Amino acid sequence: MALGLPDAITACLFDLDGVLTSTAVLHRRAWRRTFDDLLRPRGQAPFAESDYIRFVDGRPRYDGVREFLASRGITLPEGEPDDPPDRDTVHGVGNRKNDLLEAIIRHEGVTPYAGTVPYLRAVEDAGLGIGVVTSSANARKVLDAAGLTPFVRALVDGVVISRDGLKGKPAPDSFLVGARLLGVNPEHAAVFEDALSGVEAGRAGGFGHVVGVDRTGQREALYAHGADVVVEDLAELL
Repeated sequence: MALGLPDAITACLFDLDGVLTSTAVLHRRAWRRTFDDLLRPRGQAPFAESDYIRFVDGRPRYDGVREFLASRGITLPEGEPDDPPDRDTVHGVGNRKNDLLEAIIRHEGVTPYAGTVPYLRAVEDAGLGIGVVTSSANARKVLDAAGLTPFVRALVDGVVISRDGLKGKPAPDSFLVGARLLGVNPEHAAVFEDALSGVEAGRAGGFGHVVGVDRTGQREALYAHGADVVVEDLAELL
């Protein structure tokens, strides 16, 4: 198993936040501030880590808003994609979170995990295709800021998901498009995910190998949701 992958694998599809870069932590902070500002006047308990994992992690932004608000029995109008961030609509709340995230990235920058660049170089040197499949609409900015853009031959991000009407994770649609862009069948592609919804998507799409990346102590849950192997950092696969 070269690169810690089965020999039949010819392409790798990586989630971005929490797999290649540490921006998952920044997403958590932006979501927490956004939802707490909404919950506090309603007398509800603050947004918790368990809420992030169950309702938000890995999903397209507006899907995450819908899922979480439904879990708290809060109903907001859908609104429009260009709603201002101070408007209490599903789209307004999602845009508020995005504005917060962009501000955090501007102030703090983006850092790849220690094993990211060595692993991507090894994948590239082995001649395997590299794609990034993420629900984030900020993927290009994050990849550029982290210096990872030169590795990426295919990108399916939140912009593409919205534009093409793809179902978000845990549906496999975005990963299937990523495989198609790299010219491979799913059984010859490996999926790398830290989100439970993303691991489910990899399994549902019939991908040849699903790697769970455990950054938050959810190893058993990643296996339970369909990972073939779980690592704490990509360097463990080398």
